[in-house]
Amino acid sequence: MYRIVFLVLSSVMLLSCSKKNDVAIHLPYYNEPTFSPLFITDTSEITHTIADFRFLNQDSVFISQKDIKGKIHVANFIFTTCGSICPIMTTNLKIVNDSLKNHSDIVLLSYSVTPWIDSPTVLKNYKKQNKIANPNWHFLTGAKNDIYRLARKSYFAEEDIGFSKDSSEFLHTEHFILVDKTKRIRGIYNGTLTLEMQQMLEDIKSLEKE
Repeated sequence: MYRIVFLVLSSVMLLSCSKKNDVAIHLPYYNEPTFSPLFITDTSEITHTIADFRFLNQDSVFISQKDIKGKIHVANFIFTTCGSICPIMTTNLKIVNDSLKNHSDIVLLSYSVTPWIDSPTVLKNYKKQNKIANPNWHFLTGAKNDIYRLARKSYFAEEDIGFSKDSSEFLHTEHFILVDKTKRIRGIYNGTLTLEMQQMLEDIKSLEKE
């Protein structure tokens, strides 16, 4: 929570400075699982990017880093049998989806953390049940170890605590991770909070201008 408060306050301060000096707002970068924000212009200091991946989506089509090349994307981690935070997260991500449905440069990736249950057919039904028609919102499945490794090592999905977990331990996180066109992490949000979806929408609009 302290990190989210810090980010909001930092954004407010930057917005204030921007209005006074007519300078473009730039989101921070996140280079490590502690999610310490880096407000810098020299991106050579940012060494962390999302690793290459290749998973099946709900239509049994392989989705890989090629499909997000030069695009902004949001990632989250769910499972279709979840009865707690996942339905809320999907509902909240639909807010973002509905607001950006005409933005072909935005991709939403929902990775299953129970891929042994969530086959493409199951994910297709889940997408249909949630009335999601956006072709740029992919529900992904694949090898458990590959998904968990990507979640913890690339997306820092569970921050520093999850980063040190063994890949066999169950992954369950409410985080949405915002990634820019160069596969660098630029934001993290609590997917169970509707208010944070509005902040993410604003941040996505800022990234589109970069």
